[in-house]
Amino acid sequence: MSWSGPTLDRVLNTAAAWTLALLWILPLAYAIWTAFHPAAYEARFVLTAPLTMDNFAKAWSAAPFARYFLNTFVLVSLILAGQFFLCTLAAYAFARFEFPGRSLLFSLVLLQLLVMPDILIVENYKTMRLLDLVDTIPAIALPYLASGFGIFLLRQTFMTIPKELDEAARIEGASFLGVLWRVYIPLAKPTYLAYGLVSVSHHWNNFLWPLIVTNSVDTRPVTVGLSIFSAIDSGVEWSVINAATLMTSGPLLIAFLLFQRQFVQSFMRAGIK
Repeated sequence: MSWSGPTLDRVLNTAAAWTLALLWILPLAYAIWTAFHPAAYEARFVLTAPLTMDNFAKAWSAAPFARYFLNTFVLVSLILAGQFFLCTLAAYAFARFEFPGRSLLFSLVLLQLLVMPDILIVENYKTMRLLDLVDTIPAIALPYLASGFGIFLLRQTFMTIPKELDEAARIEGASFLGVLWRVYIPLAKPTYLAYGLVSVSHHWNNFLWPLIVTNSVDTRPVTVGLSIFSAIDSGVEWSVINAATLMTSGPLLIAFLLFQRQFVQSFMRAGIK
């Protein structure tokens, strides 16, 4: 039996995709296995091994994860609210207003996408010290309140909205902010949802900046708390560490599974105009 070129390519691509998927999921599968089984089965894969929730109980009692989760929830909520507010106003201005230097300013916004946040850590830390905000949740959030990616994504979405709707709202007596609130924001809800998932997942998992700018349990997010918990030199079992890892990453996995369709569709609609 002979296979044509396109058929062979499709088979090879499918096999490569499945191989990469299996390699990607292996660490997660191992973490799930060890988290739900006793420590004696960390390296023994026996289908009849007993299930247990003791690892989660040990992890929860061994570190102040309740405080870490509260800090993280406050942090991502603060960042997301600030980004929605600032990015919406900036995107609306770039999409619908004509003013001198608009293209240049938008290009400068896009340049932010080329700058790695780690490059600015020293300057950001100096700024937080001047503001006397070190070891506070606002110190973690402030460098991320303005997002070039958020402005770009919302601008592309706003530009796909027909101007006739804008004009109709203006004829009805709506102000510019009224048009934004009643027309643009409702029609851009899928984009807000997708961007919200991206923002929350990024700042939920952010590690380096929170590690540098926080010093106490009262301000540490879950990523920093988890790293300190797993680095304790007291013979912590891998099963307990993996249980703690699943606790911290579980909310993101659940959120993505629930909203994955809206997540993908919104990015497909946000074409470059």
